[in-house]
Amino acid sequence: MTQFYRNAYYSGSATKLSQLPEDDGFEVAFAGRSNAGKSSAINTITGIRSLARTSKTPGRTQMINFFHLDDQRALVDLPGYGYAKVPEAMKLKWQATLAEYLETRQSLRGLMLMMDIRHPLKEFDLQMLSWAKQASLPVHILLTKSDKLKHGAARAVMLDVQKKLQQADLTATLQLFSSLNKSGRDEAVSKLNQWFEIDTVIAQE
Repeated sequence: MTQFYRNAYYSGSATKLSQLPEDDGFEVAFAGRSNAGKSSAINTITGIRSLARTSKTPGRTQMINFFHLDDQRALVDLPGYGYAKVPEAMKLKWQATLAEYLETRQSLRGLMLMMDIRHPLKEFDLQMLSWAKQASLPVHILLTKSDKLKHGAARAVMLDVQKKLQQADLTATLQLFSSLNKSGRDEAVSKLNQWFEIDTVIAQE
């Protein structure tokens, strides 16, 4: 268990950019469609079961939620409005807010994008990748719920996603991930350590 991420604590929420914390330090944003397992991924990575609330009702995350690891580093849980039952006007407003956040936030070092391995590269995912490209923001994709497929089939999906990203001129690293059996956790943490500029010794304290 990487102990550093067990320090995570909820530090506040924002419904608009003016409510965000000071734009300094290091932030990594987590995004994904409403049913992609984003909250479960955050809980798995930190080892704190109830840190990010999981819900059987997609789209419950309607704010930008901050989970600080120390006074300089934070995980940022972005709203997942892929299939959420919210008014179209609200959805459009949030899309504009998310785009501005990704493109203007100076402390943002990377985007962790969650995709259900059985339903990758949907419209929301492509939109997030496009915004990240415009912002020159690195993206790491977690193909979540990989336990739902046999290993060979899961690898085939990952290779297909890589191919389609290249065809669309979109850049991202990607991996298999399962919150159920914790597979892929160490690889995801390694990427976070890179973005947070945390060396292995500090991360394991």
